[in-house]
Amino acid sequence: MSQITLIKNAEVFAPRSLGRCDVLVAGDRVAKIDQHLTLPESVGQVVDADGAWLMPGLVDTLVHISGGGGEGGFGSRTPELDVRDAIAAGVTTVVGALGTDATTRTLNELFGKAKALEAQGITCFMQTGSYQVPVNTLTGSVRSDIMLVDNIIGVGELAISDHRSSHPSRDELIRIAADARVAGLLSGKGGVISVHVGDGSGRLQPLFDVVEHSEIPISQFYPTHMNRNTSLLEHGVEFARAGGFIDFTTSTTEEILASGEMRASQALAMALEQGAPVDQLTFSSDAQGSLTNFCDLGELRDMEVGAIASLFDEFRSAVQREKVEIPRALQVVTSNPARALGLKRKGQVAAGRDADLILVDPQRFQITHVMAKGRWQLFDRQPQTAERSD
Repeated sequence: MSQITLIKNAEVFAPRSLGRCDVLVAGDRVAKIDQHLTLPESVGQVVDADGAWLMPGLVDTLVHISGGGGEGGFGSRTPELDVRDAIAAGVTTVVGALGTDATTRTLNELFGKAKALEAQGITCFMQTGSYQVPVNTLTGSVRSDIMLVDNIIGVGELAISDHRSSHPSRDELIRIAADARVAGLLSGKGGVISVHVGDGSGRLQPLFDVVEHSEIPISQFYPTHMNRNTSLLEHGVEFARAGGFIDFTTSTTEEILASGEMRASQALAMALEQGAPVDQLTFSSDAQGSLTNFCDLGELRDMEVGAIASLFDEFRSAVQREKVEIPRALQVVTSNPARALGLKRKGQVAAGRDADLILVDPQRFQITHVMAKGRWQLFDRQPQTAERSD
């Protein structure tokens, strides 16, 4: 029998504000949103939200779920994601990717970890490839990976304008994007290229060049780390105004901020002031990635590990410190990233969408409940079913 849950008296942000509503969940989908809904006696579970904010589960489009290779040597390799950390942070959908190290961190490991997270209760997709070109794949080609592997939705994290990248040519970028685009069209997936952008002087120019010299639409590229510095942010605003999505990284350190990076919440406010469409802006955590601080000579100064909790923290900061309205800030961590990667059932509270929901205490601005795929994973701040991975 399908699990049925009725959540009553919630202030629903879908992410747009729907006011005080009841939300009916049947199985793994939202069935109905309305006022004064009821269930027959002894059928399902009724939860009184008592005015708590009900929101979509957060969608995190860049997580190094299987851990990453640290740029400080083998001793600085980062750990893989623990599912309970994602749940506590309100993240119900993650997209796993490799980064700098695609030699000792492999797509096989990434695939296995993605399936493990699915079994532990959340939704997990993955990208084929890594920083490097030629793109490493599971099946021998980008097109086959996207078309034949159920949870592979695109390519990433492909690096440009960074001393750690392969410095791909325009033609190489065009060929990769074309293969991913056709595969996405044929399989009903996004087929998007998630792009790591470093602090090199080229900024986003390689992507603009591809769009100018090919038929590849700007939406085929999804650049991240756009809050590295004000110059990159300004280039990103131009990219967003041209119709592309841009992403701000929520994990950071005080040392990196001191070198010129902006907090994601601050970058969001600045981008909006500069005329970037809010519908084209997203946050991702870069969780489990190595947060590196290099000196001008390219030598590593220090390194920490990205945290998935930073995604909700920066959403909250955007509302509280930067005074961005809740629906606008919320879409940056829910519906916008889902649209950017073509995740059609994610990122919204609506009938027929996946029942990925969080309840937030409006007084403390803290997550109290998390539902993923129709099942409570966190209830009144208490973990329900997820087990910590070793």
